[in-house]
Amino acid sequence: MQYPLRSICLFITVLATASRSLAADELPELYWGDTHVHSAYSLDANLFNNFSLGPEVAYRFAKGEEIRTDAGAFAKLSRPLDFLVVSDHAEYMGIFKMIREEHPAVSGSETARRVKQLMVENPIFGPEDINALNRLLNGDPMAEDENLQRLVWDEVIDIAERMNEPGRFTTIVGYEWGSTPGGNNLHRNVLFRDGPNKTKQILPFSSVHSDMPERLWDFLAEYEAKTGGEAFAIPHNSNLSNGRMFAVEDSDGSPIDAAHATARARYEPVVEVTQIKGDSETHPFLSPDDEFADYERWDETNIFGLEKTNSAMHAGSYARAALKNGLLLQAQIGVNPFRFAMIGSTDSHTSLATADEDNYWGKTANMPPGSNRAEGPFIRPIGNDANPTMNWEQAAAGYAGVWAKENSREAIFDAMRRGEVYSTTGPRIGVRFFGGWSFAGVDARSSHPARAGYGKGVPMGADLPLRASPRPDEKQMPRFLILASRDPETAPLQRAQVVKGWVDANGEAQEKVFDAHVAEDGVVGQSEIAVVWSDPEFDPKALAFYYLRVLEVPTPRWNAIDAVRYGKSITGMTVLHQERAYTSPIWYTPPEAK
Repeated sequence: MQYPLRSICLFITVLATASRSLAADELPELYWGDTHVHSAYSLDANLFNNFSLGPEVAYRFAKGEEIRTDAGAFAKLSRPLDFLVVSDHAEYMGIFKMIREEHPAVSGSETARRVKQLMVENPIFGPEDINALNRLLNGDPMAEDENLQRLVWDEVIDIAERMNEPGRFTTIVGYEWGSTPGGNNLHRNVLFRDGPNKTKQILPFSSVHSDMPERLWDFLAEYEAKTGGEAFAIPHNSNLSNGRMFAVEDSDGSPIDAAHATARARYEPVVEVTQIKGDSETHPFLSPDDEFADYERWDETNIFGLEKTNSAMHAGSYARAALKNGLLLQAQIGVNPFRFAMIGSTDSHTSLATADEDNYWGKTANMPPGSNRAEGPFIRPIGNDANPTMNWEQAAAGYAGVWAKENSREAIFDAMRRGEVYSTTGPRIGVRFFGGWSFAGVDARSSHPARAGYGKGVPMGADLPLRASPRPDEKQMPRFLILASRDPETAPLQRAQVVKGWVDANGEAQEKVFDAHVAEDGVVGQSEIAVVWSDPEFDPKALAFYYLRVLEVPTPRWNAIDAVRYGKSITGMTVLHQERAYTSPIWYTPPEAK
């Protein structure tokens, strides 16, 4: 379809304003949240023992309230979050909960009969049973029942509206689109900037309608044209896509063209790079010179275990490789389809948005604290020789840090759109990353370094401004102001690294990781990092991106904490890791390429 002129103009305007310096009295503040939590309204969460904790409970928990689980345990965050997206699956949203409760809208249906029989035969459902469930529901008419969808969707919106407290706690209306062709994960979370007057004009677009991302973008464009609202999608778990999430071909197998690239950049401006089901920043095969690339790696199979993962698939499965391929495509077709910001979230199916190692409630409600939850396989490969992905390999991750002007739907959505957001694997590490041409050490030592950041440069997610013409004998390099502070409840910081990607003179994409700062004692670490780093290998003619990675000192994983707390075994398990933060990139485009 033709994307509305309003949407394309808005996209260009957003990118332009992202580079504008902010006055001192407009400095954004840091807000923490999770854009990916499932409640009992999600089909799989409901089957995984989350029977009654609906969206309202998820919001209450994120606000800091103590809640009681279906198993009778009490759960509470150590610190409230500032915002939450309850992203229940669009496919059969709310229906399994209605079946359990014998809701009149579904009671007596053939679907209810089959699902109840499934529950009797398999009361303890596991992830490996998803394929059997898909076969059971294949062609089921209830998946397309718009009356049921309207009943549930309106309730979801009403709950979000009731729990929204601008200035204190923000609820963002959203859902998850669950495309998984061939068992390859192409899931996206869909977020709306708007309230009920606009979001109630549509019904969620699900994988039942289409499993092609291009059709999801069509839906988002139609939503904007119809309502005057705004929406975008956030891909996640590219590591389980077997190369399909960031493929350089479209869903039909044709090379990406400018129209496809423009639509993708418009409707997928953010990627979730870390969560419970592994980390998707990069992979040791792709980044062999990066000693910290091997982190929370899930790379044996696709999400359903139907196909073994091989090394040729990695380039389409990880964010850093996608950012590099985006530069190559920009050089070829004039548009970068993979110009995205980076966040973390949990993908919790327990309704509990917790990413703390010592307060981890599991991916699903059938893996509560105190159980043998670290044992056994989470993904059991089907019909191939891949190793299973084990329960202990789940990561207690992650969160989204958002630099916004206020705690409201509009401000948080706009910050995500312009890319002034970053990812952590759980710790609330404070991070700012600015790029410019005139930063000096005095800016890092200032009592208000962020003012210098906005006054002399641009924040994460933006384009480096055009540089002043240097003297013939002067080599002018971009300079980056790096500010990081530890989470007082986790661990000190060990190092700050700048990850650079660029297109070299031969037209090939390259990458390099630079240590911008390393603590003198890498075991003890430090509380704050404030430095200015300049690129010693800058080529003013090369397309490039830069993002910041900050690492804590090594700390125990949740399974090691479980072992001490509950007397569990940790034989054969990884017990230490280095939690981290990734910022959104800052982009450089040579003047002649603009």
